Amino acid sequence: MGHVTEPVDTGRRYGGVGAPAHTVREGAAATKRGISRGERGRILRGGVVAAGLLAFVATTSVASAQSGAASAGLSLTSSSTPYLPKPTGSHPVGTTSLYLKDTSRPDPWVPSVKARELMASLWYPAKSPGRKRAPYMTPKESELLLKSGEITSVPADTLSKTRTNAFTDAAPAGREHGLPLVVLSPGHTKPRTELTALAEDLASRGYVVAAIDHTYENVATTFPDGRVATCVTCEIEKNPAWWEKLAKSRAADVSFVLDQLTGSKPKWKGARLIDTSRIAMAGHSAGGASTIAAMLKDSRIRAGIDIDGTTEVRIPDSGLARPFLFLGKPATYTPGKGDAAATWERDWKQLNGWKRWLLVTGAEHTSFTDLGVLVDQLGIDVGADISGIRAMDITRRYVSAFFDLHLRKKSQPLLDKPSTRYPEVEHCSPETRTCQ
Repeated sequence: MGHVTEPVDTGRRYGGVGAPAHTVREGAAATKRGISRGERGRILRGGVVAAGLLAFVATTSVASAQSGAASAGLSLTSSSTPYLPKPTGSHPVGTTSLYLKDTSRPDPWVPSVKARELMASLWYPAKSPGRKRAPYMTPKESELLLKSGEITSVPADTLSKTRTNAFTDAAPAGREHGLPLVVLSPGHTKPRTELTALAEDLASRGYVVAAIDHTYENVATTFPDGRVATCVTCEIEKNPAWWEKLAKSRAADVSFVLDQLTGSKPKWKGARLIDTSRIAMAGHSAGGASTIAAMLKDSRIRAGIDIDGTTEVRIPDSGLARPFLFLGKPATYTPGKGDAAATWERDWKQLNGWKRWLLVTGAEHTSFTDLGVLVDQLGIDVGADISGIRAMDITRRYVSAFFDLHLRKKSQPLLDKPSTRYPEVEHCSPETRTCQ
């Protein structure tokens, strides 16, 4: 298989779809502005947000790291082991990985590869905690992420030591056809592991969660035989047509994974627990934008969430009548302000079902992922005015409320109006271009 090599190292920083890129020198000031579509095409030419953020480690002194940790209410040292926040649901969480091969189509980024190979991680409610806590990523994946950012000041396996809350191959719990299924898609250049904290939380609340690594779209995807596919798409020139291709390719990946989990010969031994009438999807950045493309392609996806992702695939004039949630940061997605917000406004008009537009004050692009939590623990300032733990709490709470409402028919007043418990979250009205 081609392109199973060391990742490209461009020295540039990737800020994510619809997010500003920023360097050490630019700091928080760069995060205050949105970007135009033309600027996005200029800056999104490679690099990895994880490596880009971790690059701060090489230039942040131990003293400043400790100061940042103290201000965040943490007791950390440069040798502290990173960890993910505990899930909030009542169930222990099990996890497993699946290798899936779609022989019906060649790889969209490496045509010489005649079948699309994918890795997916599953999280699910478990009967009891298992014996082995799941690794966050492999030492090799950690090494490649750090190498792509020219990081030599921390051990190469640092990220692989991140403490998770799920147990490898723990026995799944639940009644037959009783568990809703949520598919998660990460941002461009990002591994599926960066949505682990959200996935663990949903699983603890009784969901089966499948996160997909979209091969050749992130710095490292490891297959069971030891091959590591690297980021072919990082160096491709980006324009709106390319982003549309990416979204449609991911939609095909999602449909294939659903086939493998819900078909007559499912690839997961616990697949009988999945309720195939209750399937939904959420994604971050390019993964969020791909949610609309996946819903348009596959009617099995009953509800969707776009987390901080600028969209390119147009909803047809007939509209999309299934529930949809936009969740993002004000710097990029305040109605009436910028090209990125304009894509949400365009889509909003075509969404004919239940819909909400929520913005999290103080959030940065990475605040909705594990990175927001992990960089805080390392004392790294990425310009967010909200702590990673708080941002993750908000993300988990609103995402689970959306799925509980639309897949379980449980009333969720939290989604109807501003909350005193979460004053950072603004409810926006695109029609009046106001948020409160």
